[in-house]
Amino acid sequence: MVSREVLIEAKGLTKKYDDFLAVDHIDFEVYRGECVGFLGPNGAGKTTTVRMMYCFLVPTAGELTVAGLSVKSQCREIKALIGLAPQEDNLDPDFTVLKNLTVYCRYFDIPKEEALKRAEEQLKFFQLEEKRDVPILALSTGMKRRLIFARALLNQPQILLLDEPTTGLDPQARHLVWDEVRHLKKQHVTIILTTHYMDEAQILCDRILIVDHGKIIEQGSPAELIKKHVGEEVLELDYDEKMIPLLKEAFPQSRMERIGDRMQIFTDQPHGVFEGFLQQHKLQNVSIRNANLEDVFLKLTGRGLRAE
Repeated sequence: MVSREVLIEAKGLTKKYDDFLAVDHIDFEVYRGECVGFLGPNGAGKTTTVRMMYCFLVPTAGELTVAGLSVKSQCREIKALIGLAPQEDNLDPDFTVLKNLTVYCRYFDIPKEEALKRAEEQLKFFQLEEKRDVPILALSTGMKRRLIFARALLNQPQILLLDEPTTGLDPQARHLVWDEVRHLKKQHVTIILTTHYMDEAQILCDRILIVDHGKIIEQGSPAELIKKHVGEEVLELDYDEKMIPLLKEAFPQSRMERIGDRMQIFTDQPHGVFEGFLQQHKLQNVSIRNANLEDVFLKLTGRGLRAE
């Protein structure tokens, strides 16, 4: 159960690069033991926000506190509380897999024997034991991502920042990461997650903050956002102008959207209404599915591609 103790708090948080406003006077709170997802298109400001949390970037304006500590003046204390898995590969290529972990422990004054123990435990969990003495350059992209996650847990953090942690992972490795996140949530570790995988956010996050153009445009639990913005079910079918009057008559309150040569009809009516329609109208290449967080994300941020 998530506590109501505020662990991370932002008030008017702003980050500006010359004339570009990356984060635009945002306010948010994160509670102890909560898993919060920051979602947004490329360039929306989510990674910039996370980087300010672990003192990699200094805010231009506003306030940001972590466990009551200011990111402007108490960076050393904040970093001691945080485990970080950045989206970029910042492993040391001169070291082996095991040495990357044991050397990292020195930043937290973890004794040598304890450091080795923790490193071995993480290698076992992330199924990297056979690679312990392998140089970093010999690892696959997926193995590097798993090692970065393992490294983030060495200091047994109160707060874990995961910036696109499963990018480049195969399905088995993704589920391994998901299992560890669930385990950490049970231990009341506070987790900040950025991801482009909407299914990942929907499964793992207690609350979602959708960010676009540097602002938080919506927030709530995945279930709340889905119900509020897209409803219960989605009917997908080939686009046919002749069907539009029939669909509007059958579902007058539903939102319809054309995507290329396909159509989507969203409804908040009880399950089964689409089946009744399809019994009357025999159509080909039709599917019915549950509404999901990706539908919400695309509705709120649009379908256009963004520059990095």
